[in-house]
Amino acid sequence: MASDAAFQEAAECIPRKTYRSIISQVKVVVCFSMASKNQGSAPRALVVEDIKVDCVILLRMLHKLNCEATVANNGKEAVDLFLQGKTFDIVFSDKDMPLMTGPEAVAKIRAMGAKVKIVGVSADFGGMEAFMQAGADVFLPKPMKLETLESMLQEVTSKKNMSA
Repeated sequence: MASDAAFQEAAECIPRKTYRSIISQVKVVVCFSMASKNQGSAPRALVVEDIKVDCVILLRMLHKLNCEATVANNGKEAVDLFLQGKTFDIVFSDKDMPLMTGPEAVAKIRAMGAKVKIVGVSADFGGMEAFMQAGADVFLPKPMKLETLESMLQEVTSKKNMSA
């Protein structure tokens, strides 16, 4: 589990003006659109995270990997996006959030029949069992590594390009 000091250190790596801008945007749905290094369109990710610093860190990593990212601040917001017909190639969901937990959201998204790779993410060691029972494809402990994200996005992108 990462300490508050580690999050503070990560936040200090981001220029203050940029950090403030990102934090204020996290309250609404945020999209980063970048041209993909890969053939076809950039992968579309949904980041379901209520802790702003964790969200900023994951968004920066996805941005670096040329991935479009949309933010939901809790599981209910994530489910609502799917109900609105939004589609994603991959979902990264935290476990413990207000209104609706990650595993609850995963179960509802699966019940809708959404064909999307869902990654449960938590610093809680009990998170793996909860996510896998809910229908997640993969569980990753926090903090995530850039290399792990990159390989997941490459897998999703190659499947997306083969089906196109």
